[in-house]
Amino acid sequence: MVDPLFDFTGKVVLVTGGSRGLGYQMVKAFAERGADCVIASRNLDNCEAVAAEVRSLGRRALAVETHAGRWDSVDALLEIVYAQFGRIDILVNNAGMSPAAPSHEVTEALFDSVVNLNFKGPFRLASRAAKRMVDTDGGIIINVTSSGSLMPLPMVVPYGAAKAALNSMTRSLAAEYGPKVRVNTLSPGPFLTDIAKTWDDENRERVNSALGRPGNPEEIVSAALCLASPSSTFISGALLRVDGGLPIGQ
Repeated sequence: MVDPLFDFTGKVVLVTGGSRGLGYQMVKAFAERGADCVIASRNLDNCEAVAAEVRSLGRRALAVETHAGRWDSVDALLEIVYAQFGRIDILVNNAGMSPAAPSHEVTEALFDSVVNLNFKGPFRLASRAAKRMVDTDGGIIINVTSSGSLMPLPMVVPYGAAKAALNSMTRSLAAEYGPKVRVNTLSPGPFLTDIAKTWDDENRERVNSALGRPGNPEEIVSAALCLASPSSTFISGALLRVDGGLPIGQ
């Protein structure tokens, strides 16, 4: 039986970057609790594989190849989802990444690519989805940022700055589209997703945090479910850290 605090039966959930990592974990968690899911990323084959997994749970699923940093691709994604499902109840703006580079070596092309994927595209998707939500039955938006938006993060400065912009965007969109649309930020710390395969053994095992370790991917689930829950109706414009207690601000 589904816990009534986390019952998403009949809800339509769109997750960008939903074919792997934390996005995949969130898709699976929503589907297990009754939601129909849209999985969007640049790798259609991976999206289709996750969609098949969702359908095996008895839910509807849609895989959409999307570049989350391009407005035309984001707009097309919304049209496809509304044509198929007629609505979006929960949007998880999760797509984002950045290669590491010394700041003085960052090219204009790299800067634009990082900011487009981590802020420009998510702004377009969130604002356009919020408008549709506020014109109908309302909805929920979760913007996934990073602990790097709250603390020094050398070598990926454009990424950290773009994620900090998402933090600010959350508060502003919550004010603009509330009360029918709730908008919150989910801020993960280091997690053992695919990107962690490039880390050395020490960083995979130990982190300078209260819990002293990186997170396992499935440990993102409870926070996402909380922010999306129909029982969390008084939470909007908030930032929820899921970082094991990083010493942010110290």
